[in-house]
Amino acid sequence: MTKLTDSVQKPYRYSGGEFNIPDMNKSCDVRFCMCVADSYEVGMSNLGVRILYYLFNSIEGVVCERCYAPFEDYERYLKERNLPLTSLETRLPLSRFDFVGFSMQYEMCYSNVFYMLELAGIPVLAEERGDDMPFVVGGGPCTVNPEPMYKYFDFFFVGEGETPWKQIIEDYREQKKAYGVKKTDFLRYVDQHYDCIYVPSLHPAVYEGDRVVSLPDRRVWRNIEEDMNTVFTPYTQLVPSMEIVHDRAVAELFRGCANGCRFCQAGFIYRPVRERTPDNAFELCTKLLESTGYDELSLNSLSTSDYSGLYELLGRLYPYAESHHVQLNLPSMRLDSFKGDMAQGNRKSSLTFAPEAGTQRLRDVINKNITEDNIFSTLTEAFGEGYSSVKLYFMLGLPTETAEDVEGIYSLACRVKALYRKTRASSKPLRLYVSTSTFIPKPFTPFQWCAFAEREDIEAKQRYLAEACRKSGIEFSYNDYDSSVMEAVLARGGRSVADALYFAYRDGARFDAWGERFDFEHYRRAFEHCGTDVGSIIGPKELTDTLPWDFVDIGVGKAYFRNEYVKAMKGVTTPSCNKQCNGCGLNKYGYCKTAHGNTKIV
Repeated sequence: MTKLTDSVQKPYRYSGGEFNIPDMNKSCDVRFCMCVADSYEVGMSNLGVRILYYLFNSIEGVVCERCYAPFEDYERYLKERNLPLTSLETRLPLSRFDFVGFSMQYEMCYSNVFYMLELAGIPVLAEERGDDMPFVVGGGPCTVNPEPMYKYFDFFFVGEGETPWKQIIEDYREQKKAYGVKKTDFLRYVDQHYDCIYVPSLHPAVYEGDRVVSLPDRRVWRNIEEDMNTVFTPYTQLVPSMEIVHDRAVAELFRGCANGCRFCQAGFIYRPVRERTPDNAFELCTKLLESTGYDELSLNSLSTSDYSGLYELLGRLYPYAESHHVQLNLPSMRLDSFKGDMAQGNRKSSLTFAPEAGTQRLRDVINKNITEDNIFSTLTEAFGEGYSSVKLYFMLGLPTETAEDVEGIYSLACRVKALYRKTRASSKPLRLYVSTSTFIPKPFTPFQWCAFAEREDIEAKQRYLAEACRKSGIEFSYNDYDSSVMEAVLARGGRSVADALYFAYRDGARFDAWGERFDFEHYRRAFEHCGTDVGSIIGPKELTDTLPWDFVDIGVGKAYFRNEYVKAMKGVTTPSCNKQCNGCGLNKYGYCKTAHGNTKIV
C-alpha cells in the first residue's frame, strides 16, 4: 500500500509537526478540535483560530488540536484505507473530541463543513448526533447570520471568544466530572447562561417560502472583548513546514473600525475600536518575531494606518527591523491616512488602496469619506517614495450606481498613470492594477435592504472596463458573477436555504471559495429541487421587513442602519467615530471608548 508521501501533493498539509505546537501529551479531560473549512494554506493564516488555539491549550486539562479541509487526493487516501478524518497533532479521529469547532470566516466555505463532517464520520444533521458525538460549534464573522446553517450545528458562538470560551470549557468540565454530559442538558445550560450562544434546536423560526414569519424567540448578543491590552494574546504562532498564504508573523494592533463605510460588514460587526498601547504592540511584535524566527512582520487590523499610535510604534519598530533584518508590512491602508514615510525602510514594491467607487458622488453614497485630493496627494507621496506598483480596488453594482460612476473608475486609473509620469522617483514603469468585485448587500450594514445587481448589468460594466483598461495598458481583473450571487444568497438567506446547501454538497459542491473549483450548477439544481426563490433572497427589502438575522444584536441598532440608509440615498456622509459619536448604539452599553456624547437617531 502506498505511503502518504507518495499518494498526495504537498503531504505537509496533513502531517502536522509544526514549530511552536503546545504540549499535546499533557493530562487532559477536555479535547477541542479547531477546524477551518478550507485548505491548510488558508486556515493556518487565520488569526482568530490561532488565538483560540493557544487560549484553549493554556487551560489546565484541555488539549486543542487542528484540522483543515483536505483536497481530493487525501480524501481518496482516507477512503481507500477506510480511515476517518483526524486531527493534525495526534491523529485522533474528530468524532472522539468533546468539541469540534468550525471558524466560519467566509460563506463560500459552508459546503466544506459538510465535507469534513462526513469524512470524520460525524452526522451532518445536528438532530442525528447523539451523546457519543462531539458538539459541533460554529464561530467567526458569518455567525451574525447563522440561519442558513441552523440545522447542522449544535450551537453558534457570536462575537469575540477569548473570555467566554474559557468559562464555557470550565463549565463543561465540571458537568462532565460530576455526572457526565448529556448533549441536550448542556445545550440548555449554555443557552441559558451565555447571551452570545445560540442553540438553533431550542428556538424554532417560521418561514413562508423564503419570507420570515417569526424569528427565533431568543436575543443573541455579540460578545465584545473590551481591552486589547489585557485580553488573552499569544506571543507566538505556529511556524508551518510549507508555505502558506500569509507566511509571516502577524501582530493585531487593534480591533474595529471607526470609518462607517456603508457596504462594509466588518466595519460594523467588529465595532467599537479598541487599540493596544504602542508599548503593548511593540512587545507583541518583538516576541512574535523572536519566538518564530520569521523575517517578515505584518501589522494587522481593518485599517492599519488609522492606528493612533502607528508613528510611535514604527519609530521603535524600524530600528529593530533594520538591526534584525526584518521586513515590515502595513496592509489595510486608507487613502486619507497613509503617509509616504510610513513605508520607510520597506521594499518599494506595491501599494494597495480601495477607492471603492469611481466618482465622488458614489463615494459619498457609500460613506467612503475620501476625496480625490486624498487619493492623488497620497499617491504623489507614494510615487515620490519610489513606489512603482499600485493596486486599486473598486466595486460594481453599488446602490445608485450609474454609467458615469463606472466610467469614473477608468478615468481615475488614467489620471493615476499621468500622475506617475509627473512625480515618479523610480526609473521603473508603473504597474497599475484595477480590480473590481461585485457589491454584496450584507447583514448588519446600512445596505442590507438593497438588491444584488442583475447579471446583465454587471457583465456589461465588466466588459467596458476590461476593454478600456486593455487599450491603456492597465491590468484589470474582476469577480465571477455566479460566485458573487452565491455569496449573496448565503449571506442574506435564512433557514429556508439550509436544505438546498446540503443538496448542493451532495451534488458535488466543494471548495466553493476557490474560483476554479466553484460550479454554480450544483446550486442551481439544489435551488430548483428545494424550491428556493433566489430572487426573493437577493432582491430589495423594505425598511420595515423582518430579516432572518434580526434576532442577533451586534450592538449597533437597526434604527442607526435605517438612518444611514436614508442618508446614503441622499448622498449625505457620516463622519468617522473618531471625530464624533454618531449614535450607532454601542455607547449605551458602555463599550465605545471613542464616543464624545450621545446623538439621537431620528
